[in-house]
Amino acid sequence: MSLIRLAIPKGSLQQSTIELFRDAGWTITMSSRSYFPSIDDADIECALVRAQEISRYVESGLFDVALTGKDWILENSSDVQEVEDLIYSKATYHPAKWVLAVDEKSEIRSVEDLRGKKIATELVNFTKKYFRERNIPVEVEFSWGATEAKVVDGLADAIVEVTETGSTIRAHNLKIIEELLVTNTKLIANRSSWKDSRKRTKIEQIALMLKSALQATGMAGLKMNAPKESLEQIIDMLPALTSPTVSPLHDPNWYSLEIIIHESQSRNLIPELLRAGARGIIEYPLKKVLNG
Repeated sequence: MSLIRLAIPKGSLQQSTIELFRDAGWTITMSSRSYFPSIDDADIECALVRAQEISRYVESGLFDVALTGKDWILENSSDVQEVEDLIYSKATYHPAKWVLAVDEKSEIRSVEDLRGKKIATELVNFTKKYFRERNIPVEVEFSWGATEAKVVDGLADAIVEVTETGSTIRAHNLKIIEELLVTNTKLIANRSSWKDSRKRTKIEQIALMLKSALQATGMAGLKMNAPKESLEQIIDMLPALTSPTVSPLHDPNWYSLEIIIHESQSRNLIPELLRAGARGIIEYPLKKVLNG
């Protein structure tokens, strides 16, 4: 099999992507001056690429597989194979969203109020399409950075900017008037590479292991021994992905139980299990969770 060319997003997503691959079983090693990190897999070669450009390069065949945002796929209208949504399962996870914001003192209250106005954004093509589909004429200009300041400085009437909680938007005395797009990280592949059975097998392996690492985020394993007389009561207390694993011990009056839970559940669950008679409780971190 020829090498799988993997693009890793450079910048804000770089470290989290490397950590995700580490949790999935691959070690990616960075060099301070190189755009070509090494990876401990003889079938893969890596390169660092700006997330904004990745989907175009995957579409053209420069890369076989990559991680990038749904927003940049839409911005570039890229014809790529979407392999997997890589969404964190933490309860605190806030999906990134592109929002339309104006000065908090502005009289602009809705998208319609922007007719004939100027909008600054890095997501130019998507923004133009959004307003064109609603028959609202606007001027959209590319912002090279510090987009929030464009409204404050009077360089634009509104901005389209990415945010998770909206705190940065509010910190610049702006108000959100519309949510345009909710985005997340996607694993994408070149369509020709996806049709190549040998490359597809490797790409599917990458997708499976990345997803399993994400599914383990915030999860923990819990093992315990339960007395026979309290077994059903303890089982009823257990929140599990599926039914708990129950195994008899050498002592016929005791059983071993094992489940997967959210880490946040353990602080309330473990004291209750002890009161119900469970003993030898062990909580351990999970690196991967596979559901088939």
